[in-house]
Amino acid sequence: MDKRIAILATDGFEESELKSPKEAMEKEGFNVDIVSPNSGKIKSWSKGNWSNEYEVDKVLKDVSASDYNALVLPGGVINPDKLRTNEDALQFIRDFFKQKKPVAAICHGPWSLINAEVVEGRKMTSYASIRKDLENAGAHWVDEEVVVDEAFVTSRNPDDLPAFNSKLIEEIKEGKHELQHA
Repeated sequence: MDKRIAILATDGFEESELKSPKEAMEKEGFNVDIVSPNSGKIKSWSKGNWSNEYEVDKVLKDVSASDYNALVLPGGVINPDKLRTNEDALQFIRDFFKQKKPVAAICHGPWSLINAEVVEGRKMTSYASIRKDLENAGAHWVDEEVVVDEAFVTSRNPDDLPAFNSKLIEEIKEGKHELQHA
């Protein structure tokens, strides 16, 4: 199955929330690119400290949502906080919703989705501390390990990665969803 997946991240992403879905998708035979606003390497966060660096495959300005079958947004506190003020990142996110493609976000990842204005009316979950942010943006927040709303997959934290990865892969295999919307 020839699928191309973008993982949008920058410095300060939660390491397990990028590494685990990436490995799971590659095991399925998907081509996975780490997409970031800057080239080179991005630094992960793990257990309260800076951790490993990961090579950026594609620079955000050089790609578009039409190049990919799905988008994954890992969490970490610093990563989505940087991405949510980057207009190129927000447009990239919006385009996946416009093109009715699967989008998955875990932990603090949905912060970027608020600024992209794609959560209103959507059923989703996240790290508990950003629940009010999502509700204020019009999302219907629930406390479940994984929530799927028409190709839109969300989870709460790294403990939910097995369920998150499973649903993410299932949605990618299903492809575009006509009811996916922003």
